[in-house]
Amino acid sequence: MENESKYKHSELTQIIIGTFYEVYNELGFGFLESVYRKSLRIALQEKILTAEEEVEAAVLFHGKNVGDFKADLLVNGLILIELKTADNLSPAHEAQILNYLRATSLELGLLLNFGPKPQVRRFLLDNERKQYRHSAGSAL
Repeated sequence: MENESKYKHSELTQIIIGTFYEVYNELGFGFLESVYRKSLRIALQEKILTAEEEVEAAVLFHGKNVGDFKADLLVNGLILIELKTADNLSPAHEAQILNYLRATSLELGLLLNFGPKPQVRRFLLDNERKQYRHSAGSAL
């Protein structure tokens, strides 16, 4: 049973990662994150996936909104994508996507780096392991 959750949404994840490499191979390194975000959204939509840019979500503390963030992309309402254009992914980038998963009902996130070398990291945070109460009013 634990193995099943480790590979949650694996088919969709494979499509997203393959599409990331297609965009990277065509555009290469050096553009702004917004260029990659828009290009990846277009490429995902061409594969008949739902891809939304900069989806807003609230961060709650004791049931009160203490801030908001924008997810770079949300695919099929299931997978949060955070894009970077850094030399290398850092622990701060990983903490950011984990915090986004904690703050939402989403369980799966991909950290995609359009740096000098393409990098992909997959994060899973099951809702039953989260220590928060998700607000029904949040976009995610």
